[in-house]
Amino acid sequence: MTLATEREDFIHPVLRDAAVTVVQNPLSIGERLWNSARLRKTIIILLLAIIWEGYARWLDNELLFPTLTATLQALVRAVQNGELTNRIVASLSVLLIGYGLGIVLAFLLAIAAITTRLGSDLLDILTSMLNPLPAVALLPLALLWFGLGLQSIIFVLLHAVVWPVALNAHSGFRAVPDTLRMVGRNYGLTGIAFAVRILLPAAFPSILAGFKIGWAFAWRTLIAAELVFGVTSGSGGLGWYIFENKNLIQIPEVFAGLFTVILIGLAAENFIFRMVERNTVQRWGMQR
Repeated sequence: MTLATEREDFIHPVLRDAAVTVVQNPLSIGERLWNSARLRKTIIILLLAIIWEGYARWLDNELLFPTLTATLQALVRAVQNGELTNRIVASLSVLLIGYGLGIVLAFLLAIAAITTRLGSDLLDILTSMLNPLPAVALLPLALLWFGLGLQSIIFVLLHAVVWPVALNAHSGFRAVPDTLRMVGRNYGLTGIAFAVRILLPAAFPSILAGFKIGWAFAWRTLIAAELVFGVTSGSGGLGWYIFENKNLIQIPEVFAGLFTVILIGLAAENFIFRMVERNTVQRWGMQR
C-alpha cells in the first residue's frame, strides 16, 4: 500500500465525495460572470441610463429634463470646443490645493491629539464645534474675509477636508493594538520611525476612509462654492459652467456639467482610491 493510499483511507467518505463533487461540478459561465463585480455594476449603470432616456422621452420637455442622448451630445460639444476641459482643469487645480492643505492640517491635528492630552482635547472641542457646520455656510464669511477669488474657495475646502480626515486618522491611531506598539518599542523604534513603521500602516484603513470622505466633501463643496462665486481664474470652474448655462437656459449643457461632476467622482473612487486600497490595506491582508 502506497503512502497516498494510506492517506486517502483517513479521509471521511462524505468529505471525499464532496471533494469529487466540487471538481466535477464547476461554476457555469453565467455564474462566473455574475460573480464579477464589474459586470454587475455595468448592468446597473446601463439600467439607470435606460431609465433616464425613457423617462426624459416620456416627459418630452428638454427644459425640465433632457434626454441622456442630448446630454451626451452637449458634453461632446463642450469637450470639442475646449470649454468644458478648461473648466475641469480650473476646478481640479483648486481642489488639489485645498485638499492637500486640508490633509496636512488634519495630520498635524491628529498627531498633536495622539501625542499630547492638550492636543486630544483641542481636536475633540474643534471637531464638536466645527464639524457639524456645513462648509457652504462659511461662504459669506469667506467672501468678507478673503474677497471674491481663489482664497475664499480654498478656505471653505479646508473646512470641508480637515475634520473628517483628522477624526479618522485620530481614531485609527488610537485603535492600533498594544501588541503592535510593544513590538515597535522592542525593536527600538521611537518618534518618526515608530509612527511610520508601526502607527501609520496599522491605522491606514481608517486614514484611507478619511481621505475618501474628505475628497467627497471637498468635491461637492467646491462645486457649491463655484455655483455661488465661482470665477477663480478668469473662466471659473465646473460649478460656474453649470450656473452660466442655467442662466442661458441651456439645460442639456447644465446636465452635461452635472454628469461631468459625477464622472470625476466615480473616476476618483474607482481608480485612484481603489488602486491605493489594493496596493495597501488589501495587499497587507487588513481588508477583504
